Amino acid sequence: MRAFVHTSHPSRVIFGAGSAAGVADEVRRLGGTRVLLLGGAHVDAQATLVEEILGPLMVARFDGAEMHTPVLVTERVIVSMAEHYVDAIVAVGGGSTTGLSKALALRSGLDQVILPTTYAGSEVTPVLGETSEGVKVTRSSREILPETVIYDVDFTATMPIPLAVTSAINALAHAVEALYSEHANPVVDALAVESISAIGRGLPALGADLADREGRSDLLLAAWLAGTCLASVGMGLHHKICHVLGGSFGLPHAAVHTVMLPHVMAYNAVSVPRVMERIADALVTPTAPAGVYDLIAAAGGPTTLAELGMAEADLDEAARLATEKPYPNPREVTRVGVRRLLGEAFAGTRPE
Repeated sequence: MRAFVHTSHPSRVIFGAGSAAGVADEVRRLGGTRVLLLGGAHVDAQATLVEEILGPLMVARFDGAEMHTPVLVTERVIVSMAEHYVDAIVAVGGGSTTGLSKALALRSGLDQVILPTTYAGSEVTPVLGETSEGVKVTRSSREILPETVIYDVDFTATMPIPLAVTSAINALAHAVEALYSEHANPVVDALAVESISAIGRGLPALGADLADREGRSDLLLAAWLAGTCLASVGMGLHHKICHVLGGSFGLPHAAVHTVMLPHVMAYNAVSVPRVMERIADALVTPTAPAGVYDLIAAAGGPTTLAELGMAEADLDEAARLATEKPYPNPREVTRVGVRRLLGEAFAGTRPE
């Protein structure tokens, strides 16, 4: 008989095309009157639309969020928030913008409304990863979880395909690791499998039609489900490696997830064969690790650490860092094993 504990992390979720129109109402519902808007050059059109909707509610805007949430950036923005008497945060963007919003909320106690423009999924997790002096540290608390997430499919319609691919595989990684987490349970299993299926449907559609709303909707739904999984059951070896490669070697977050996922799946497959069967069934592919690799390759995503700028000489140090304080994982984590899979990822070898 299976025994488990399930903890929900509820956020208010508004999903649908055009749903960004309600952002000012959400701020008012939360009691906000003086908003800091977080945006960025790559999402200027979406952020400017939100600025127009907020009207006089917005008193400050910051467009300088960076990957891996550097503490120095957060501390600068905190000073600006105090100067403008900010009492609510609205963030438009991907994982970097959401990460900054979470870091600010943790320090200030303010409510957050997030409008994702990628498939990062972090907007529905109580998890924050921050980087200081080349080290990325992850923490989790209820105060980090955003109060409202507005999933407007139109906000992802102009996402370039390369970014959409890596962002979707980032979401896929959340769902995959949820299935073999030490805290896995039937609720999370169902969400993870549906997320994987939606990514399997949505990702090939990206290349077929740039304006394919159904494909984009599938991927945005998958991101929400996968993020919910991550919030409920935690992370394993895959996320540990990605945090090391991003925080200590400066590699791009979603692209690292994309390259590493098939190889970590292959490493763990011997310990969780039934999970790999469920993933393969959801993706309609014979074997899960190779199927994920093929899905990425067919979509034009990155398949080697080398193309992301990783130096082969740094793989030993990466293996050392990834095996210090390891996250729970179904297969024993060894430096030799991790160094081997990093080498395969560096070369881009298709998993057997």
